[in-house]
Amino acid sequence: MSDMPSCQFESRPRRIVIGAGGAQTDFCTTCSVRPTSVCSVIGPDDISRLSDAAVETIIPPGRGFIEEGAPATDFFNVTSGTVKLFKALPDGRRQITGFASPGHFLGLAVSDNYAFGAEAVDTVRVCRFSRDKMADLLDDFPKLERRLLEEASNELVAAQNQMLLLGRKTARERVASFLLDQMHASQLPGQESSGGRLHLPMTRGDIADYLGLTIETVSRTLSWMRSQGMIEVGKGYAITILSVPKLDVLAAGNT
Repeated sequence: MSDMPSCQFESRPRRIVIGAGGAQTDFCTTCSVRPTSVCSVIGPDDISRLSDAAVETIIPPGRGFIEEGAPATDFFNVTSGTVKLFKALPDGRRQITGFASPGHFLGLAVSDNYAFGAEAVDTVRVCRFSRDKMADLLDDFPKLERRLLEEASNELVAAQNQMLLLGRKTARERVASFLLDQMHASQLPGQESSGGRLHLPMTRGDIADYLGLTIETVSRTLSWMRSQGMIEVGKGYAITILSVPKLDVLAAGNT
């Protein structure tokens, strides 16, 4: 999607929200992911600067919005939905390298071109920042630059964990690790890991691609976990984690 026209997606500039008593406030002040995202370092007094720089963009399911190798003109902060990240081979094959959930900031580890592709799994909302506007924010808010460096470091750790998962873990260990990662991604900071219902919008094929397994192996592994009382598989893409300790032991290879 090189030189992708902005009209391809529904985009909305800075929005004003009417709060209690008719008071007007910037959309960023009511954003549910702001407390856990990189934007949290910009205080209430400067929030209008953040709103001015951001363009809210809605991306329909299955639509790509970052093309690997294309000029890196924008950065994206995911505010809702799930994004599939991937690398492409010359023959057209793709390897899914991760899934970005609300709060993830995409486009950090780039120079002049994107190092990965990104596609919406379900309906995704992002705050899009042009490279020029992001540079201005970084100049004015040093804390934002430090927070972005932390985010880049987290991405590096995630990449190392993915290498371990693909290189050493068994199929059962991979699926257990994936479910635990999705559980942690859906939790608020400080929230106890007690299990509960997960909504996995990605297909079994996407999960298999990410884990380096076949669809059949993923399905068999989920059925086995269900028989062991670790999970319950519901309708659609719903999975309920019944025993976090059992999944922890399995993911760590201690079985």
